[in-house]
Amino acid sequence: MPPVPPPPTIVLVHGAFTDASSWAGVISLLHAAGSTVRAPANPLRGLTQDAAYIRSVVRDIGVPVVLVGHGYGGAVITHAATDADNVVALCYVAAFGLDTGECVLDITSRFPSMPAADATFATDLPAQVPGGPDSELYISEERFPQVYAADLPPQLNKVMSVAQRPIAHSALTGRAGEPAWASKPSWYAIATADRMVNPIAQRFMAQRMAATEHLLDGSHAVVLSQPDAVVAMIREAAGQDPGRGDGNELQQPV
Repeated sequence: MPPVPPPPTIVLVHGAFTDASSWAGVISLLHAAGSTVRAPANPLRGLTQDAAYIRSVVRDIGVPVVLVGHGYGGAVITHAATDADNVVALCYVAAFGLDTGECVLDITSRFPSMPAADATFATDLPAQVPGGPDSELYISEERFPQVYAADLPPQLNKVMSVAQRPIAHSALTGRAGEPAWASKPSWYAIATADRMVNPIAQRFMAQRMAATEHLLDGSHAVVLSQPDAVVAMIREAAGQDPGRGDGNELQQPV
């Protein structure tokens, strides 16, 4: 008999304004299910650079990979997985699944603006790096709970708001290459109460990539507020939860 392929490693890529700790609940549940997990730090410095870093992480893993992106992390995995032969599936969680030549701002400007649009502010970098970005974005501490994580406890919101990982403004204008979702199976968790990425835009991107859709009634921080639902989608994509994924129960408007 041919050898049984190893189960895929799950690689989790966080988005803007947070770090890999945002996957804490997801990681715990995946570990409990026996999955091998990696959660690298997304540099948040520029789409090309960030994707190159995540691609290097994936290529160093000697088994199949399910690549998962949240928010801006979706743009990164879309770009990173194109040349990564061991990526067998993509999972997007309230994430940007860009097409060729698109940038994040192209998507956000195509749909009605969200509360996050006037809750972010730019600051100069404390130290200039030659050839690096000249400004980065934060969410105001006062608005963070409302726009990013309305379904999380107040104390956790407070911690997250002061521990933000800023994103370079230039990362939002970086143009994507050929999307990995054009050649790899994809899943998409639409956060229907998201105030960062318009849920209508999420549905548009999910349908454009012909992804298996999961509707989650949660904020942009759904990876923290509903880790069990996110893990169910990831395990489905990894082939560890058979019998789901036809999407028939998900054909309702957002």
